[in-house]
Amino acid sequence: MTRAASTSPPALRRASRLDAFIRRIAAQRTCLNHATGLIGDRPGIVIELGLGNGRTFDHLREHYPGREIYVFDREIAAHPACIPDEAHTRLGDFRDTLPAFRLEGRPKAVLIHADFGSPNRDRDAELALWLGPALQPLLAAGGIVATDRALPAADLTALDLPEGVAAGDYFLYRAD
Repeated sequence: MTRAASTSPPALRRASRLDAFIRRIAAQRTCLNHATGLIGDRPGIVIELGLGNGRTFDHLREHYPGREIYVFDREIAAHPACIPDEAHTRLGDFRDTLPAFRLEGRPKAVLIHADFGSPNRDRDAELALWLGPALQPLLAAGGIVATDRALPAADLTALDLPEGVAAGDYFLYRAD
C-alpha cells in the first residue's frame, strides 16, 4: 500500500487534525490549571459542560478534590472510571438543564468549564450566544469560565490567556 503525498507546499499546509487536537487539548489543560490559581480557596462548585469521554472531568477531580463537580451533557459516553454519580449529572440539552439547575438553588460556581465545540461552527456560535448570558447567574462573583468557544454575548470580563496558549485556541472569562 502506498501513501499519498501532499500536494501543498509546506508553507501552505494547515495543521493536521491531530496537531490541531493536541494544541487544543494542551491549551485546555493550561487554562484549567491557570484557573486553579485564579480561584484559590474561594468557595463554590465546579460545573463541567460537555462530559465527552471524561478526561476533563477526571482532571477537574484531581485539581478540586474538595469541591462538588456537576456535569452536563446530552448523554453519557465517558470512560467508566470518569463518570460522575447520578446526583452530580444533568442529562439533556443545555438550554433545558442549565435553567433547571439554577432553580435547584445550588451554590454558585467558582469555575465553569464549557467544552461544547463541534465541527459545526454555525451551531456552536448559536449556542455560544445563548450560553454566555445563561452562565452568568450560575457564577459566583469572580468566578472563572474556561471555554473552547468565545462567548460574545456574555457580560463577562475576558482574561489574558496564560503563556503558551494562542489567541483563539481557548478562552478565559471572569464574572465581575
